[in-house]
Amino acid sequence: MPANAKSSWVADDSNASLIAAQAQRLDSFVQAMADGKVTDDELKAQEARLVALLKEIEPQLDAKLHDRVTQLLCELTAYDMMQALHMMQSARPATKFRG
Repeated sequence: MPANAKSSWVADDSNASLIAAQAQRLDSFVQAMADGKVTDDELKAQEARLVALLKEIEPQLDAKLHDRVTQLLCELTAYDMMQALHMMQSARPATKFRG
């Protein structure tokens, strides 16, 4: 991909988000997941990277774009939380204990 080309956020063929796939290729994510668990230190380091990027990018946005990017980040976060909860709910046994 040329240096000035943008990576797409959405797959052309399915309209599926590509953000999660890109996130899973981040060195920090790969290293954190290598042992199958996320430590407090790894989570704090990820939060620090996130906050640094937010502080870098937010001042560069005009008011209208800031509102749209804020909405995008909120929708993405809601989607990620809903997807995680859905996966946990799907992993639960279908039967109930009848002691």
